Amino acid sequence: MQKFFLGGRLIFGPDARSLPVTLLLISVPSIIFCIFVARHLRHRFSPYNAGYGIMVVAVVFTIYVLIILFLTSARDPGIIPRNSRPPEEEPHHDSSVPAQARNRHTPGRQFPRTKEVMVNGMQVRVKYCSTCMLYRPPRCSHCSICNNCVERFDHHCPWVGQCIGLRNYRFFFMFVSSTTLLCIYVFSMSALYIKVLMDDNHRTVWEAMKESPPSVVLMAYCFIALWFVGGLTGFHLYLIGTNQTTYENFRHRADNRINIFDRGCPSNFDEIFCTKLNPSKNNFRALVQEEVPRPTEEAKAEDVGGDTHPKIEVDLENRQDLLKISEQHNIEEGIDLSKISRRQNDEENDSRESNDPLRSTLEADSIMGINHRASLTMTMIRSDPEPSSYGNSSSEIAADSHSNSTVTIKEAGRLFE
Repeated sequence: MQKFFLGGRLIFGPDARSLPVTLLLISVPSIIFCIFVARHLRHRFSPYNAGYGIMVVAVVFTIYVLIILFLTSARDPGIIPRNSRPPEEEPHHDSSVPAQARNRHTPGRQFPRTKEVMVNGMQVRVKYCSTCMLYRPPRCSHCSICNNCVERFDHHCPWVGQCIGLRNYRFFFMFVSSTTLLCIYVFSMSALYIKVLMDDNHRTVWEAMKESPPSVVLMAYCFIALWFVGGLTGFHLYLIGTNQTTYENFRHRADNRINIFDRGCPSNFDEIFCTKLNPSKNNFRALVQEEVPRPTEEAKAEDVGGDTHPKIEVDLENRQDLLKISEQHNIEEGIDLSKISRRQNDEENDSRESNDPLRSTLEADSIMGINHRASLTMTMIRSDPEPSSYGNSSSEIAADSHSNSTVTIKEAGRLFE
């Protein structure tokens, strides 16, 4: 992630710790040059005191390089603000995702990986970034280190700790080319000091080098550095002249594609160095506003009254619980009814002995009514495919059925008392 300083005015890359190393690699040789070489050359050109100019040029040149390095590393390279939600387009459902998983969980929203846009009268294919949830503009790429989409992405430079893109490419080239010139200047002045030592006492090269070891070290250091910064300067001169980026050059080198962005060498240089830079698309000093989450399709289905699979599974579980409860009550009531039947038989025998036909008829009718109510209660529980209201739980329905059966049994008991 990016690192911010001074309330968002300065933005550095996630590997900004390498920036102090770059500062030391530039400033330490310059300090050594001013102390051990430029200081001894102050009075070598006495008529015009030109020796002081050697030190002044070295100090000013070093400060200039450090300022350009700071401008390259501490500014927005062209980060495109990422979206908080996918673009408002028709999604393509991924056929590889099972239909049951799409309905039960989040649906597999798959946007087209590429899209055709027109650039300079030609079609250019742009890709969809699933991290930033946007279609990248032409010449934009997602940096895996900074985790951002950068306009006109060139490369990520670890020496400056920042991506090189649309808004800092010119400063990066100025930094590399200025460092190259500084290395050439330090190397040349160190070699001049060795020549001055040789001319003073008519010494050989080896004797002069032994007298000024810092000059030899600076010459070796600048010679090695020129292979890197000098080669990088030449390579980027070629890229600017052909209007390419480092990413495009390495990625499409073997494709033999036509560079639709090339407008001729003079126009390409004018585009890089003379075009006004657009302001940053990010307001890093603004307060972050909390995004309201968009309702999922499951929530929409519940709002319109649609049933989802999780709800159906809960209903099936409740129905199975009701069946178990009804079977249990059926067994219990069957036992109670068998006791009532035995008591009925005893009472009938007594009634036959007492020859009371009216009492026998009433008792038989009451027992038949009890059996009819119990069987009706069991039938209603078994035949109801769904609970009448999802607000009533299975425990409440079971309690009601148990209370109804208890009441009927108690009524039957009172009839025989």
